Amino acid sequence: MIGRLEGRVHQVKPGEVIVDVGGVGYRVMTTLRIFHELARAERVVLWIHTNVRSDAIVLYGFVDHAELEAFERLIAVAGVGPRTALAVLSALTPGELAEAVDQGDIALLQRTPGVGRKTAERIQLELKGKIQALAVGRTDRRGDGVSALVNLGYPQREARQAVDGVLADAPGATLGDILRLALQRLTRR
Repeated sequence: MIGRLEGRVHQVKPGEVIVDVGGVGYRVMTTLRIFHELARAERVVLWIHTNVRSDAIVLYGFVDHAELEAFERLIAVAGVGPRTALAVLSALTPGELAEAVDQGDIALLQRTPGVGRKTAERIQLELKGKIQALAVGRTDRRGDGVSALVNLGYPQREARQAVDGVLADAPGATLGDILRLALQRLTRR
C-alpha cells in the first residue's frame, strides 16, 4: 500500500493531481479545497489512502495527516464512500467537520453536495466522540511561520511574503521546513 507520495506536480485538475515520483506519474484524487494550492506548487507531499477495488486501485491524497484521518473515518461510516468523503472534506476542514459532528450541526453537513439528511445524521451519529481529536492540536502553519519570523526581527510584510512563497511551492511543508525555507528566501534578498 502507498502511504505517502512526495514528488513533482505534473498536472493539476479540480479534484485530481498527477504527482511525478521518480519518473512515474501517480494519479491522485484530492479535495477541491487544495486545488489552488497545488496549481501553484512545483513539488508536493501527500498523505495517501489507497483504495483497492476489483476494477481499479485509486489513490486519495491529502496535504496534512488530519485530513487523511478524517477521510478514513468518513468512509468507515455506512453509506459514505470515497467520493462523498472527498466532497465533505472539500466543503469542511477536519476541524470544522469535528465541530459540526460534536455539535450535531446536521444542516452544515447537508450543505455538502451528495449529502442528504439521512447521510448527515448517520455521519453525526457514527462519528460523535470519535473525531473531536482532529480539531484539537491543529495549527495554523502560515500564521505560526509569520509570527516566528516577525519575532526574529523581520518586517511583517516580508515575513508573510516569504511564508506564502514557501507554501505555494510546498503546500505540505512542516512548520520547521517553512521556517528554514522562508529564512533562505529572506537572506537571499
